[in-house]
Amino acid sequence: MTGALAAAPWLATVAAALLTGHAVLNTVLLRRPARSPSTVDEPVAVLLPLRDEAHRVRPCLESLLAQRGVPDLSVVVLDDGSTDGTAAVVREVAGDRVTLVTGAPLPPGWLGKPYACRQLAGYAPASARVLVFVDADVVLHPDAVAATVGLLRAGRYTLLSAYPRLPAGTAAERLVQPLLAWSWLTFLPLRLMERSSRPSLAAAGGQFLAVDRAGYERAGGHAAVRDKVLEDVELARAVTRSGGRIALATGHRLATCRMYRSWPALRDGYGKSLWAAFGSPAGSAAVLLALAGTYLLPLAAVVRNPPAAVLAYLLGVAGRVVTGRATGARVWPDALAHPASVALFGYLVLRSHLAHRRGRLVWKSRKLP
Repeated sequence: MTGALAAAPWLATVAAALLTGHAVLNTVLLRRPARSPSTVDEPVAVLLPLRDEAHRVRPCLESLLAQRGVPDLSVVVLDDGSTDGTAAVVREVAGDRVTLVTGAPLPPGWLGKPYACRQLAGYAPASARVLVFVDADVVLHPDAVAATVGLLRAGRYTLLSAYPRLPAGTAAERLVQPLLAWSWLTFLPLRLMERSSRPSLAAAGGQFLAVDRAGYERAGGHAAVRDKVLEDVELARAVTRSGGRIALATGHRLATCRMYRSWPALRDGYGKSLWAAFGSPAGSAAVLLALAGTYLLPLAAVVRNPPAAVLAYLLGVAGRVVTGRATGARVWPDALAHPASVALFGYLVLRSHLAHRRGRLVWKSRKLP
């Protein structure tokens, strides 16, 4: 038993080395949209679902109206039962340059985001061959849509998720937000995902997502994920099941997305969905144990085995540095707090499961399953 305990920090070091090495490989292979994209010669519809977003939708709208390189671009905005004057802000900023529609009441069996996106797809012009879904907290570079659609077509993908840069202001944001890009670059085999027909490998981020319309409809669209709290990941899985191809790209030069601006907002925002991130409570437990064993256990052994503890820690920091630089995240000194980030993430996962089990999950005044 003593020998096993002594070996544990070295095993964690090996695991950290393998994971950081995989992250390095993924950053080399990561898809990157062109900085100076060609003009898109097909109709594209940008779809923006809104619910109580009056406080932050203005920059998003202004960036959509400033898009270039897509001559046949339409923007459709859906006001999903807002009570804060969101529609008035849209009219003030965009006037008749966007199509603003009022969302229908939420039907049984649907969650709000999937239903809003489904309605938006229905309102998109019939001529649009590519649908681009954007969240209200996203601000796009003027070439963002052209570059993303260009990569979608160049790679012959059905769905492309261009991951935006996540600027962080508060301490909580700086601890948690970099883990999003770090996680998929560290654990997800990107090239295998692109080639695989296994839905379990699929991943996507719904903040800025382009999809071939024919492939979207073949996959069942958002109707196929009507009751899924992680509708973006589930849509990618539906596309994979229908024979489509998906890809992740870094969109840090194309888009920024500050999702949460305070600890309560971040805590509740992650709380609504982390319970579903790993498939089941057992899946979450396995992931948290693996993370703790790799990035936290060595620190507990720093007195008994300083070389292994320090090396495992530095490898974890290196993984954060590599993935942060590849995706535009803040690196220093934030990467040095990687163990604290992992610990806080574990707390958020456990809190989300507890709230879900007690039926206490609510988002934007709607009760979640």
